[in-house]
Parts: sequence; C-alpha cells; structure tokens
Amino acid sequence: MEINRRDWMIQTGALAAAGAAFGQPGPAEGWFDRPMRWVQLAFVEDDPGRYKPAFWLDYFKRIHADAVCLSAGGCVAFYPTKVPLHYRSKFLGNGDAFGEMLEGCRKLGMVVTARVDPHAAHQDVFDAHPDWIAVEANGQPRKHWAMPGEWVTCALGPYNFEFMTSVIQEIMTLYKVDGIFANRWSGSGTCYCVHCQRNFKEFSGLEIPRTTAAPGAGAARATAGAPGDAHSQFAAWQRKRLLELYTLWDGEIRKKNASAVYFPNGFEQIKESVSVPILFADRQCRSEFQLPWQNGKYAKDARAISGSKPIVGIFSVGYEAAYRWKDSSQNPNEVRLWAVDGIAQGFRPWVVKFNAKPLDQRWFKPVEDLYVWHWQNEKYLRNERPLARVGLVSAQQGRAASDHASGFYHALVEGRIPFEMVPDNQLDPAHVQQFKVLALPNIANLSDAQCAQLKAFVEQGGGLVATHETSLHDERGQRRDDFGLAGLFGASFAGNVIERQQNAYLNLEDHSHPLLAGLDFAGRMIHGVKRVEIRTAPGLRAPLMTVPTYPDLPMEEVYVRDMKTDIPGVLVHPAGAGRVVYFPWDIDRTFWEIMCQEHGIVLANAVRWAANEEQPLKVEGPGVLDVALWKQQSSVTAHLVNLTNPMMMKGPLREILPIGPQKVRVKLPGGAKARGVRFLVSQAKAQWRQNGAWIETTTPAISLHEVVAIDL
Repeated sequence: MEINRRDWMIQTGALAAAGAAFGQPGPAEGWFDRPMRWVQLAFVEDDPGRYKPAFWLDYFKRIHADAVCLSAGGCVAFYPTKVPLHYRSKFLGNGDAFGEMLEGCRKLGMVVTARVDPHAAHQDVFDAHPDWIAVEANGQPRKHWAMPGEWVTCALGPYNFEFMTSVIQEIMTLYKVDGIFANRWSGSGTCYCVHCQRNFKEFSGLEIPRTTAAPGAGAARATAGAPGDAHSQFAAWQRKRLLELYTLWDGEIRKKNASAVYFPNGFEQIKESVSVPILFADRQCRSEFQLPWQNGKYAKDARAISGSKPIVGIFSVGYEAAYRWKDSSQNPNEVRLWAVDGIAQGFRPWVVKFNAKPLDQRWFKPVEDLYVWHWQNEKYLRNERPLARVGLVSAQQGRAASDHASGFYHALVEGRIPFEMVPDNQLDPAHVQQFKVLALPNIANLSDAQCAQLKAFVEQGGGLVATHETSLHDERGQRRDDFGLAGLFGASFAGNVIERQQNAYLNLEDHSHPLLAGLDFAGRMIHGVKRVEIRTAPGLRAPLMTVPTYPDLPMEEVYVRDMKTDIPGVLVHPAGAGRVVYFPWDIDRTFWEIMCQEHGIVLANAVRWAANEEQPLKVEGPGVLDVALWKQQSSVTAHLVNLTNPMMMKGPLREILPIGPQKVRVKLPGGAKARGVRFLVSQAKAQWRQNGAWIETTTPAISLHEVVAIDL
C-alpha cells in the first residue's frame, strides 16, 4: 500500500443524506465493527522463502491484532496463480506465501483481507497486450517511473476490467478472504490509450483534452454543469468508469463470500455513489512541517464523512518523503506519537510494514506495547460518539483556505477545546445539532441555502465565529455585493479586500471583555496580513480596534499617525438566541504563519464566548495537549496527548518530554453518575469527586498520553 504524500485518502462510501449524523445507529453489520487492531504485511518479491511466517504470526498474537491485510497479487503474485500473465514472484517456487500466512492468521481468529496492486505490469504483459498499458499525451506507452522494465497500466480499460477481475475471482475462489484491498487502482494520471480515447468519445463525443485544466476548474464546471467542456466531461467519464469498476469487483467478491467487500485505497471520485461499512484513512506518518495533531485531524475528517462507521487509521513505522525510504524505521517515539494522536481522536490503529524481512527492529516493542495497552483497554476505546460541542467547518478551497483552517485548528488545540470537523455541505440541523458553536475559518464560498442554515443555527441559540471573507462569495466562487451573513456579522462589505497590510496593529480597548481574557497587560497586538474593509454602525467600539498601516522605514518614521481609529477589528454581539464573533481579517491564517500567541488566545476566547456555556472538558496545567472527549456504552473518556516537545513543529521526535499534573473537569452527559475514575495509561490511583454533573480529578505527570476513564 502506497501513500500520496499530499492528499490523504479516505476509503469511504457515500455520505447518505441522513445516515452520517453523529449518534445515529449503529455498528456496522457483519464483521466490520469487530476488529480494533489491524496489521498489514506488504510483501516484496524476494520475501517468499526468505522471511519467517512463524515470527510474524507470533508477533500478531502478542499484540492482539484482530485483522490483517496481506499482499496477494496484481503486480506480483504471492500465491500459485493460474491466471495467464499474472506474474508470480520468482522466489515463490512451489510455495504459497500468501496462503500460509492466511492460514496462520485464521487460526488466530483474525479477519483476513487480501491486498492487490494493479498499477504496474511486467514486460510479458506489454508484449501480449500493449493496449493494456497507459499512454502518454504524446502517444508513447508509459514506462514505470521507478521500476525499469515495468509498465504503468491503464486503470479504465481491459487490464482492470478483464485481467484484474480474473485475479480477484481467483483469490476469492481459492481463499474466500474477508475483503480485497486494492492499492493504486484508479490510475496514474490521464491515459490516452485506444480504449480510453474510444470510450470517452462514445460518452461525450469529444476528444480527451491534451491540456491541463486550471486547478479546481474542471470540478467547478462539472458541478455547475458545462456539458461542452472537455475537462468536466472527462472528469464525469472517469467517475462513471471507476464506479463501473468498483461495482464489478465488489460484485465478484460478494459472489464468492457474501460477507466480503471491495476496499479501494482512495476513491474520492466516486464516494458519493458507493457505500462501504468501514473506512480506512491512509496517511502513514507526518512529513515536512506537519504537526503531530494532523493524524487526529485525519480521524476527525474521516468521522465527518463516516458518522458512526468504524474508521481505521493506517500508520507506518518508516519515513514518508519524496525520496521513498520504504525500508526505513523512524524513531519509535515518533511512531507512537502519530499513532496515539489518531487513536485519541477516534482511529482504530493499522500498522503497516513493507518487506517481511525485519531489517530494523526498533519499532517492534513500541508498537507491541501500544497494541497490548489498546487491547487491555478496548472497552474504553469502542467509542459511540464524541462529546465535543464545537464544530470547525471545513471547505475544499485550496492552500489559502487550508492555512486558515490549520490556524484555527491549532488555536483550538492550544486552547484545549474539544471539537469536531464539519464539512461545509453538512450544515443542516441533523449534522450540527450536537454543536453549540460553529467556527468558520474563512469559509468564503457559501450558498444562500448554507447561509440560511447558519442563520437558523444562531437564531436557535448556536454560536458562530467567522473570519475574513466568510460568506463573501457564493458557492461558485462569485463575489457577492455583500456578505451572505451580513445580518449576523453586524457589518457590510465596503467593496475592497486589502491583500497585504504592512506594519498594522490592533488596540486592545476593553480588557473586561472575555474575548481578551489572558491579555490583561497588552495594549496592542499585531494585526493580520489581509483585511476586508467593512461598514458598521457609526461610532461602534469593539474590544479590538484597528490601527491601520503606517511606515516601517526609515526608523525615524515608524510611529502611529492616528492614535484612535473607528475601524473595528472584531464584531462581537448577541444574535437571535445565539452569539456571533466576526473577525474581518485573517487572524487564523496569520496565526498559522506567524504563530503570534495573542491570535491563538483570542480565537479560543471567541469560541468560548460564543458558546455561552462551559466547555464539557476543561484541562489546566503546563504544556501543549491535544484533547478529546468520548462517550462509550458505559463510560466517558477524556484523552490527553502530550505534544509538548521542541520537535512538535517538525518531526521526528527524539524523546518524550513529560509534563506536570493536569487538573481535569469533565461534564457527564444526561445527568449520569460516576461509579469510578481511572487513569488508563499511568494506572495510578485516581482521586476524584463528582460535583453535580462534573467530575473533577488531577492526573499524574503525563509522558505521551493519558486517558481519564469514567465508569458510569
């Protein structure tokens, strides 16, 4: 299984209109909700005869893994295939590497899925069926970019629809596995082979476009409906073809095992048309300047799509970088941190190892310790629903919007506020009823219907925190004459967006306002980089007032010309039965770029004020923590993940740096009474008390992770 370094992929099905809301029933039917700990052994060609099955089976048993994904076929077959042109590992001999591992895993009571990879083929396939190979825009067959002598296959032609279908049928006939997991199944870029050209021409009457669409243009036009546009038509044809392939493979799998399904590794293009009972999120480790909370964000993003379905987070023990060190092993502390943050936010762990010959064994013990702990505390990790009251709205609007979202996300992490992700197409009451506050980090594109949903949310008592250009554009990206949410904001668009402010500030004018809590001795703070010019009621004063740009050179000229201005830096007011905070500038994006502490404090304060209620989890103590609050069948758990480390901003971690005790307050739902409190990681004896609906306790020092488990 490979990973796209930029775009994480969720193996998910459709979000049924009513089926994905939090709290809806229930566990997936069949085996899908049972496994809690997954492993994957991705064979390389020389593994057969050179690796030790007994070693891995003993390891799977020790770590209490209950599901496994094993490499079976496709590019290389690890079983005695009889499908013509299905390349068998030259190290396989008369053996059956896949079959012997499958048999051993079944004796352990494990769910077994088979991995196939159809994206590459050997020379004999090219010689026999050159039309099965992907073709470049210049008409040349596509050689594999990394493996000399192999070829890249066409995903939408006979190779997948005929050859790989035969492979899947054979695997299901011989082994009747619980599912097929296909890697790189959807193609490796646009293909211009004879099949794709002919099929697309029959579909659209057009030629496959030879130029690249502007970023996002094809998708936007396809959504809006531009039947004559070749790019949007090609995207529609690809979706149709992939859906046909998905349906074909899933149907063939179910013919051999009615409880088995097809699990494609990434099918964003068809997710609105298919449904699977379990999700896999394939983002195996952090790279570059990612923060470790990113794995928890992937879990939240997946849950926003899946609702109550089980979600599995795939993590690797190796490095992930453009240099493709696939046999690497990271510092075990980094592996643990990435996995633990995903678990805290709802992932069931799936550890993947490429190459069955253990070249570097540093990761075995840390993963074993984590999985054994997970098994020992399984009942506290079978989450039913999150108890967060804050929803962070997400939109697919490119890098700039991502920076706004990342800044707001990090502010909530530093503020220790539990929250969930809310896709911007899920603002209806069924999806937001659990939340008291919705945060909109520059959600610029909103339809009239979405704006109406947000207005209704606030009128009925919800809180709203929005930044910068939120609602200034419609769903197609066209700028409105005024904000779609102007009535909520208490401000109108003045016709201009300042794209770069140089040396601009904000005066802190009312320290009594909760928005400025924790900034008692600050007279001013830095402004953002971008600002929407607004019109407000004359004479309006706000806790933050703008000090516009003034010269920053020469130094003799660096002084404020206008000591007092009439430009609010924030709009804060009740609206209906709710509360609204609007920042007409990029506070979240600037926070992400500059990491100015005041910006993070103000964002977190804005969410607390807009909620008009105490957050259901309050954690006081030193350090940076990623927190989560969950309800299980007969318990409530609060996860505290210690991110406090000089390598938080760029891994891998060198060592875990413990932080001091944390005072924890948890609000129990529905008037529940606690029977006991325990610390699942340290196993220290908990001193606690219940004060009304609230449980109060103090944790011991936290190394990497602590879970406060409250039995009901």
